[in-house]
Amino acid sequence: MRTKFNAQSANDMIAIVSTCEDSWGGSEELWFRSIGFIQSKGLQVTVFKKKIPGGQYQFDLLNEKGVLLKSLLPDERRKKGIFRQFGAAFSNNKSVRGSGSNKERPWFLHGNDVENFEAEIKNLRPRLVIISQAINFDGLGYGYVCHVYNIPYVIVCHKAVDFYWPEPGDRATMRQVFQHARACYFVSAHNKRLTEEQFGLRLPHGEVIFNPIKVSKKIPFPASHATGWKLCCIGRLFVLDKGQDMLLRVLSRPKWKERRLHVSFVGSGRDEVGLKEMADFLELTNVSFLGQIQDMEEVWKHHHALILPSRSEGLPLTIVEAMIAGRPTIATDAGGNAELLADGVNGFIAQPNEDSIDTTLERAWIRREYWETLGANASNHIASVLPKFPEKNFVDDLLTFI
Repeated sequence: MRTKFNAQSANDMIAIVSTCEDSWGGSEELWFRSIGFIQSKGLQVTVFKKKIPGGQYQFDLLNEKGVLLKSLLPDERRKKGIFRQFGAAFSNNKSVRGSGSNKERPWFLHGNDVENFEAEIKNLRPRLVIISQAINFDGLGYGYVCHVYNIPYVIVCHKAVDFYWPEPGDRATMRQVFQHARACYFVSAHNKRLTEEQFGLRLPHGEVIFNPIKVSKKIPFPASHATGWKLCCIGRLFVLDKGQDMLLRVLSRPKWKERRLHVSFVGSGRDEVGLKEMADFLELTNVSFLGQIQDMEEVWKHHHALILPSRSEGLPLTIVEAMIAGRPTIATDAGGNAELLADGVNGFIAQPNEDSIDTTLERAWIRREYWETLGANASNHIASVLPKFPEKNFVDDLLTFI
């Protein structure tokens, strides 16, 4: 049985490591929103990231709140650490290298960021480390450091990808990191199941959690007859995961060019220029790129439904927020997308390919006069399953480990 947390005077610190490569990503909302609840318990917080970006308002707010921010790659200098001191141990560890192999230690234990983290964490000795992974194994090197120094840690997985598996030589050590974590959190049942399958490992200490949301109320449904029907595609402009290229190909088909349907892309990312040029190349006049928008409630005042053509996902905040706003979702069956959606009841579910997206969008279009009803169904359903403060529930669970 877990014990109730009691604050102590000795080294009351929680460390957070974010593996998100972007300046800011959806995977960072949970730990960011959790910090206030952590500090309210008398605990200090240190946040690690490869690069702490300048001018990002979230990090400016954390600095104002007294959170210690540390870049793990401030420069190219390397620090000596456990991976140099115990390199021979890795080479001789048969569970890692495999029988009869001279393979060096797994790739995920290399890197200046992991070695710099080790140099910092062995001195800080936090009560607990939260490893916030953008996918399901990109932060396990940090978990291994914690295991070596006997520092309690938990793992949060914000995505698992069907076509991205661990390297054969890395699996044994990665399994150990999962096994020794105090808890492994996932944002969808799909992500938990896929992780267990990828590692051939049951995770009895694995839990499915919700991320915190930005949209907190139902938004009046916009009129449609005067301006046509508007879909919103929200997410990082990164086609490998988000599949916006498939949606553009569908929208380039003659029937969609002729209909009064418009798709607004909200977000930014590495493929922004490519997607805009693709839209121009396909001569699409029924799409627009709105960039990053903080006020999503304002966005939903002018859009009738959400569309997500994803190839891989965790469980997108955008689906939860669209449901709260009272909007149906047209989404592919990727990650946990379908876990909150009932096809034809509060949304529509496609397979992640162009023909299925086209067919599903057609089904939705035929029923467009019922989108407001489907949106009301979505709002009612999410209200019945979503915790009021997922971040507080998360912190309450964490405190039982320290």
